[in-house]
Amino acid sequence: MLKEELVTVLRGAGKPVETLTVPDGGAVLILPYGARILGLFAPAGGENFLWTNPALEKTATAQAFFAGEQWHNSGGDRTWLAPEVDFFFPKFPDMQTYFQPRGLDPGNYRVVSGPDRIELINHLTIKSYRSQNEMELRISKSVLPAANPLRDEHDFADWAQVQYAGYTLHTSLTILRSSPGSKDRVGLWNLLQMPHGGDLLAPTCSRSEPKVYFGQIPPADLLIEDQLLTYKMRAGGGQKIGVRAVAAAGRVGYVYHRGDQWVLLLRNFTVNPSGHYVDVPWDDFTDYGYAIQACNVNTDLGSFSELEYHAPALDARPVGAACQDIAQVWAYRGSREMIQRTIARLLSPLYHISA
Repeated sequence: MLKEELVTVLRGAGKPVETLTVPDGGAVLILPYGARILGLFAPAGGENFLWTNPALEKTATAQAFFAGEQWHNSGGDRTWLAPEVDFFFPKFPDMQTYFQPRGLDPGNYRVVSGPDRIELINHLTIKSYRSQNEMELRISKSVLPAANPLRDEHDFADWAQVQYAGYTLHTSLTILRSSPGSKDRVGLWNLLQMPHGGDLLAPTCSRSEPKVYFGQIPPADLLIEDQLLTYKMRAGGGQKIGVRAVAAAGRVGYVYHRGDQWVLLLRNFTVNPSGHYVDVPWDDFTDYGYAIQACNVNTDLGSFSELEYHAPALDARPVGAACQDIAQVWAYRGSREMIQRTIARLLSPLYHISA
């Protein structure tokens, strides 16, 4: 969708939006309901780089969507909490019922706007169904511009025909209250939803076999090399993989095309293998250490690809513990040749766009 169309639909559905205009003329569209970064647009306009729920294409369907009792997955970039097995399975250890805590998503975010950023703050109480302990938390998200990382390259003029947009996301988590004696841990978990059918590219420091969390992934959809993992996110149903922190290089890309234009989305983030990454597969609650995840969804939930990363977790005790995470999203749109060059410069020379 175009930016103006998406804004009109959301406002018609009773959901106000915030727009951050960045110095290069691009725009970031933020939906305070759920604290979603819902749109990313280049200065010249054009389609949204991110995936949004098809229900948002018209005002009437958007109104019905937000009025429903189902999880309101509007799309874009959202923040959740890990470990998933603690907070999303209300009948634990029965793993048949999955439910998104509404205090987390959509939450009750308050908007604080500044001259160069938009901040959203949510206070919530969340329960670990595994330990039966509760925590009172504060999540803060600030959205700021992100300059084109190629701007100081000597051959930057070659990218004149490539559209760019980007943003920086500062996310913080503070523990305000926790159960006495709690040994729980909680970590920030950011998830970016993108149009389905592209290739996810995860550079690695060493050869790393991904962990399959769920689903059957066709062997041809996973290519594992010494310093690059490629995941072709195109299958039906749902599948998810995880990449360990010790191998993660802190940058993941996703490439897809529309007509004769190719799009590259990148997430740049910090990986600290000395930190404790607490999100675990649903079948092994002791298998810690995954910093990156990718989820392929082609079901009744929608058709999208999800790029996920985790920050090291906090201990629930002592009260007052806090952490901050900073990441960037960079987006490029252009010819196949120029997007191939961008991938080689910012991600890996090992990947070549398929015909």
